[in-house]
Amino acid sequence: MRKFAFIFPGQGSQEIGMGKALADAFQSARDVFAEVDEALGQDLSALMWNGDMEELTLTANTQPALMAHSLAAMRALEAEFGLSARDAAFVAGHSLGEYSALASAGAISLADTARLLRIRGNAMQGAVKPGAGAMAALLGADITQAEAACEAGRKAGGACEVANDNAPGQLVLSGTKTAIDAACAYARENGVKKAMPLNVSAPFHCSLMQPAADAMAEALSEVIINSPSTPLVANVSAHAVTEPETIRRNLVEQVTGRVRWTESVQFMVAQGVEATGEAGNGKVLTVMQRRIEKSLNGFTLGTPEDLEAFAEAMKG
Repeated sequence: MRKFAFIFPGQGSQEIGMGKALADAFQSARDVFAEVDEALGQDLSALMWNGDMEELTLTANTQPALMAHSLAAMRALEAEFGLSARDAAFVAGHSLGEYSALASAGAISLADTARLLRIRGNAMQGAVKPGAGAMAALLGADITQAEAACEAGRKAGGACEVANDNAPGQLVLSGTKTAIDAACAYARENGVKKAMPLNVSAPFHCSLMQPAADAMAEALSEVIINSPSTPLVANVSAHAVTEPETIRRNLVEQVTGRVRWTESVQFMVAQGVEATGEAGNGKVLTVMQRRIEKSLNGFTLGTPEDLEAFAEAMKG
């Protein structure tokens, strides 16, 4: 079997209809959606399949919804095609996808993961007054340019930090609106190809999220975390972790910390990973990893056909 990793998408990959094909095809997938609905006391699956996009995009709904699709794909892959997280070299997830990764590897129960993501979504949404924060993408910038733009932003007023290092030439800043506007202006004046505000509801992954980090520390303190069956490559360190208390601390730090996705993919490649399966909706991570390491073979795992193709390719 080829050496591969499972990766799990974060916010922005949601769409109406997500996960429906898996639920129609597999009882194992239907069971996941039913368990998430029960854990939340909400018919989230109905919202995912037939609901209103604006409602689905609310952070408190988006986060457990994306996780539900990811876990439905993983459960069906195991039940129908005999592949699970235990067969992978690593699991990793982008922001909220880290929770999906941990659930797939048995570190946190599915019900607890759904409830944690509901708390996380509400806490992140409520941490900053609407309109006070902002995020922006820098395209064609390197990390040195991004840090310089952040410094210029902070001089203009308030927090301004690198939130996501997604891929070479694709970085995201987060902070106060004043600081982000100034950082974008600085970046444009200093050779960055494009600096554009993002349509997001809050400034994620920066120090302004500290109230949300505090809420997650409390919520996570009440949840059992087991050693994952497969090492997790953590967002905050871009290294593999298996120790439950380290995972707990990382999940708190992750709320305000940088998502080190470029480094996470590079770490897995350095450990011999040849392919990834992006479990859940869309192909955002698969596209990003092409910019990080062209030799890495990327598969999406969102539909029954995807699962079959991945299993065949990995089993060789």
